[in-house]
Amino acid sequence: MIRPAIEIHDLTVAYREKPVLWDIDAVIPVGSLCAIVGPNGAGKSTLLSAILGTIRPASGWLKIFDKPLDRSEELIGFVPQRESVDWDFPVEVLDVVLMGTYSQLGWFRRPGKAQRDWAMECLEAVGMTDLRHRQVGELSGGQQQRVFIARALAQDTQLILMDEPFAGVDAATEEAIRTVLEDLKKKGRTVVLVHHDLQTIEQFFDHVLLLNLRLVAAGPTSETFTRENLMRTYGGRLTLLDEAAEAVRRIRTGRTRIGRELE
Repeated sequence: MIRPAIEIHDLTVAYREKPVLWDIDAVIPVGSLCAIVGPNGAGKSTLLSAILGTIRPASGWLKIFDKPLDRSEELIGFVPQRESVDWDFPVEVLDVVLMGTYSQLGWFRRPGKAQRDWAMECLEAVGMTDLRHRQVGELSGGQQQRVFIARALAQDTQLILMDEPFAGVDAATEEAIRTVLEDLKKKGRTVVLVHHDLQTIEQFFDHVLLLNLRLVAAGPTSETFTRENLMRTYGGRLTLLDEAAEAVRRIRTGRTRIGRELE
C-alpha cells in the first residue's frame, strides 16, 4: 500500500474570485521525486503555495504525512523561485543557511556550534563552503540558488518543495542540484518540484504530476509521462511535444539496448 507524503482532495484555488486551480485530486508517495509539469500559467507555483499553506484554497483540503495542513509547517522545506527573493538584503551565505535551523530552535534561542556545523554540512552538499562569508547578493544566480537549496536542507524536513530550481542556472549548479536530489532520494525524503525540461523527466523523476489548471494525470513516470497525456497538458504544441517524445524514445531505446547486453 502506498504511503502518501501529500494528499490533495478536491482542491480549488481562486485569486480575486477567478479559479486558477480546479478540483485537484492527487497523492504523492513518500520517498518520491515528483516533477510538477505544465505550461506557463497552469497553476504549478500556485499548487506549491497551497501545499505550503501560504494561500487558502476556495475548497478542498490537503494533508502532509497524514496531518492537516495547519499542523504541517515544520514538516516542509522550501526553495523559492530565485526571482522572488530580495538579493539586496545584506546577509552572508552562512547566515542564510542558518535560517533553516530556526524552526528547530524556537523563538528565543540563537544558533550555536551544532547548528553552524550542520549549516556547513549543507553548504558542502551544494559545493558552497568556500563562499560562506560572501554577501549573498554578490553571488551569481546559480550560486544563489545553491544557497537556498542548502537552507532547505538545513531545515532537515521529510518533504522539500522547489519552485523551478533548474531555471537559468549554470552547469555546475545543475549538477549540484541533481546530486542533492539523488542524495535525498537515497535518504527516503520526498521532493516535489516545478520543472520545465521535459527531456529529463524520465531520467530524474519517478513520479510526475501533469497540470493545466486541472489535473491531467498523476502517477509513476513510467505510466504517466506519455505523449497522450502531454498532448492533453500542453494543448497540442507539437514542437515541444515532439522533443519530449524523442527524449522518451531515446531513454527507452537505451534501456532496451542495455537489457539486451545483459542477457
